[in-house]
Amino acid sequence: MVLSSLPPLLLLSALLFSMLQTPTFSIKKPYIVYLGAHSHGPNPSSVDLDFVRNFHYNFLGSFLRSNKSAKDVMFYSYTRHINGFAAILEEEEAAQIAKDPNVISIFLNKGRKLQTTRSWNFLGLERNGLIPSDSIWRKARFGEDTIIANIDTGVLGVWPESKSFSDEGLGPVPSKWRGTCQHDTKQVHCNRKLIGTRYFNNGLAMYAGPLNSSYSTVRDYDGHGSHTLSTAAGGFVPGVSVFGNGNGTTKGGSPQARVAAYKVCWPPFEGVGCFEADILAAFDAAISDGVDVISVSLGGGTEEFFNNAISIGSFHAVKNGIVVVSAAGNSGPNPGTVLNLSPWLVTVGASTIDREFTSYVVLGNKKQLKGASLSAKGLPFEMFYPLISAADARDADASTGEAEICNVGALDPRKVKGKILVCVREYNDNERTEKSLQADIAGAVGMILVNDKQSGNDVVADPHVLLVSHLNYTDGKHVFDYIKSTKTPVAYLTPVKTELGTKPAPHVAPFSSRGPNLLEQAIFKPDIIAPGVSIIAAYTEATGPTYQLSDTRRVSFNVQTGTSMACPHVSGIAGLLRKLHPDWSPAAIKSAIMTTATTQDDSNEPMLDSSYLKATPFAYGAGHIQPNNAMDPGLIYNLTTLDYLNFLCARGYNETMIKSFSNPPFKCPKSFSLGDFNYPAIAIPNLGAELVTVTRRKVTNVGSPGTYKVCVKAPPEVMVLVKPRSLKFESIGEVKKFKVIFKAKVKGKPRGYAFGELMWSDGNHHVKSPLAMKHY
Repeated sequence: MVLSSLPPLLLLSALLFSMLQTPTFSIKKPYIVYLGAHSHGPNPSSVDLDFVRNFHYNFLGSFLRSNKSAKDVMFYSYTRHINGFAAILEEEEAAQIAKDPNVISIFLNKGRKLQTTRSWNFLGLERNGLIPSDSIWRKARFGEDTIIANIDTGVLGVWPESKSFSDEGLGPVPSKWRGTCQHDTKQVHCNRKLIGTRYFNNGLAMYAGPLNSSYSTVRDYDGHGSHTLSTAAGGFVPGVSVFGNGNGTTKGGSPQARVAAYKVCWPPFEGVGCFEADILAAFDAAISDGVDVISVSLGGGTEEFFNNAISIGSFHAVKNGIVVVSAAGNSGPNPGTVLNLSPWLVTVGASTIDREFTSYVVLGNKKQLKGASLSAKGLPFEMFYPLISAADARDADASTGEAEICNVGALDPRKVKGKILVCVREYNDNERTEKSLQADIAGAVGMILVNDKQSGNDVVADPHVLLVSHLNYTDGKHVFDYIKSTKTPVAYLTPVKTELGTKPAPHVAPFSSRGPNLLEQAIFKPDIIAPGVSIIAAYTEATGPTYQLSDTRRVSFNVQTGTSMACPHVSGIAGLLRKLHPDWSPAAIKSAIMTTATTQDDSNEPMLDSSYLKATPFAYGAGHIQPNNAMDPGLIYNLTTLDYLNFLCARGYNETMIKSFSNPPFKCPKSFSLGDFNYPAIAIPNLGAELVTVTRRKVTNVGSPGTYKVCVKAPPEVMVLVKPRSLKFESIGEVKKFKVIFKAKVKGKPRGYAFGELMWSDGNHHVKSPLAMKHY
């Protein structure tokens, strides 16, 4: 020993020192050791179960002192379907077990609370299954008795039997409700939660001809209407999952609100399923029925404001004090694709949350690629299968291009059977589950769906009929490069698992439509972003989760992705704000949502775009919604009907036209400009050599008295001057004006948009507005 070579005095000192030290012990913790699946089949005998149990004791005993020691520390032996065990182990023991080639994983038996569809937890309304006292849910009594209407897309309506629309625990229908439960041929009945149903199809009949009785219903046959309505205001439903993933309690943004469904969309006739006449009729009815919020997951187009049923209908709704929330569209990430451009609408883009449903692709060269999936089926662990590209599996009568994207009838089953098939997803091709169906019909054991270059990072977790992993463009290239590099390519796909706490989050969803507003560039769009990726909510039981006729599965809750899912998140929050502040105008609610939004992710870094580069306000608008902050914004940018009329005057609408929807009579102001419109964001699309002055901005105090000081992050190469630089408020409702002067520091040809931020703060409230300047 080394100690024996020390001098006697030093040896004695060392022995005394060691005797004085406090002994250290390894901390024992509960671990789960996962070994995969069993080979004994689904119906094991008692002999099989004893064999597995003894195997677990022997396996663990080889790392401990004896089999008896293993029995003493093991508190679960998973013997029927899951192969593994749970035991109290020291960290060193766990580390040694993890090195064994038979061990798939070893992990701490961490405590888990029930999660929601996750988005409300991510937005801070609850924390680890508990609702804190400062949550807007508690403050606004969960949106109690607010009425939220849904005018939606798809073959929509509602599935009234869903537990999300149960009226258990609710009181009488609010007296302000003036609507009806329309006679329905498909047995849709109202209750104290679902208080109104209407369908509108005359516009459709004008094209399709007389309609039979199957059109006299608000029943939801494709799931979209139920999903969006329950996201906005569905009640608490525990124990929800999609094929065992995303386990938890689902609920809407205003879970105690009442809901009304307005069906305006039908099976497509010549490619069109939602007609503007029906949409406008639905708006008209909803306004009359006494709703507080209208949620519209419909694309409004880029037509002039009053050549658009959604724009018209929402204008009248806002005039009547109703908040209207709309989807921004799913045509991103290209610029100028945002829809629903009216300034009186709240236009919502989509973001991710900190949850992903993943299936990993492992290639024969050991490269591992992370894909998105919500497939119900799995494959045996680490069993490699032959890998083939769909182009190489084409049928003799199909073109390579048709086979590559797995078109119907384009695959040769003799080439596909027993293999993992690689299909290409083209940009804006949403027939992802149709491709997996074709792979399944051709006999594939699994499928890898890879994006083309334009689709980029837009991957979606879909409930495919066979195991599918959806890869982004970059990872898809690795798959094709590997196939080309060997004569016998192989791969395996891991079963789907739910990953929580993924970072960074949020980031802007790739498909979410982007600004600028091509109809009126002086108005910022989108206004806000909210969770819209892999959202779990109520679903129809009239069809399978993939919409395919051959999909005989039925689920009560399903996962969906799109700005249609982001829109009702904001609708639900608007319902809470309406309950909390019944005297606020729709513009005030919109301002509170926008000015309290964040542009940072959960790592306190600038929010990223789908390219993983820093996002801009044309992707996220004012930012990502923060519901708890929105209930106390400090200041709001208010707008009245008069302001919207002034805006229309500045847009070139003449007084004769405006008089037709204005009461009392209205006269256009002489000096009003689009830059003076009191929007919670400022866009200057023509910043040239001359100064541009925004003179009529005003803020209203809705919080405690105080002094707000301005802070400006000027866009690059732009000088920004705010006058005055501080605003003192002595009472609630007090209004203060300010002006902003912009001057370009560069001259010459257009240089595109530059972005900044203007913020008023009293130290407690931070009232932020995005700035967008286009240099000329």
